[in-house]
Parts: sequence; structure tokens; C-alpha cells
Amino acid sequence: MVTLYDVPADALIDALADRLEDRIEAPDWINYAKTGVSKELPPQQDDFWATRAASLLRKVAVDGPVGVDRLSTAYGDHNQGSTRYRVAAAHADAGSKKIIRTALQQLEDEGLVSTAQGEGRVATPAGQSLLDEVAAEVLEDLDRPELEKYA
Repeated sequence: MVTLYDVPADALIDALADRLEDRIEAPDWINYAKTGVSKELPPQQDDFWATRAASLLRKVAVDGPVGVDRLSTAYGDHNQGSTRYRVAAAHADAGSKKIIRTALQQLEDEGLVSTAQGEGRVATPAGQSLLDEVAAEVLEDLDRPELEKYA
């Protein structure tokens, strides 16, 4: 049986984003929101919301139970310090918690993620099943000889 650990993350996230695109809807404000403090512009991808939700579902399944704060750190960026406006020391910046929280709430409404009281978010059996089903499809479509042992 193929699991989400048996396929490359980028291929799994792309396929999962295609599945989630019709199940979740991007909020109106996403065209104006930055993905983190260190960013200057909003995301330019057309399917950003579905891709971020798919990535969050995978990360919750792998690392769960996990909270918004830890996910914000994972989706953060390393600021090199200098921008076109100021010069500052290099430091780490967190990702947007609003984007993460809203996407997780939509995944909860779909029944793919649930909240473990006091611990954070975990993937539900339906979410785990969706991830494994998409992973099996991705493994069939991949033409990589090193992954043949999982088929």
C-alpha cells in the first residue's frame, strides 16, 4: 500500500492541489495579502490557495498534532536584512498566520483536518485516506526508476 511518505512531496502537493481546487474556495482578500512579513508582494500563482491548502494538509499529516504558530514558522522565510527601504540585521520571519488559519479552517469544514484540544491540528482518517489515494495515483504517473520498489 502506497502512503504519502512513498512519493516526492512536490508531486504529491501538485496532485492534491488539483483535487482540492473544487472543494475549497480562496477568500477575496488573498489577492492583497502577503504570505509573510519578509515578502513585499502577494503571491503571483493562480492556484496559490489550493497549493497552500494541499501543502498544509500534508504537513499536518506528517507533523501533527501541530499548531498554527509552528506552521507559521515552517512557512516563514529568512530575511537577509537589507530591503529597498532599509538596512537591518538578518533574522527569521514568520509566515502569515491568517492564511494558515483560514486554510486550516476550510480543511476542517471539508472533514480532512480536526482540532485536538490543547495539542493542535491533526489529519482525520478521511484526510489521511485522501493523501494515500493521491499518493497512489502520483506513484503510478511518475516515471522514476528509484521509486519502482514502492509500486
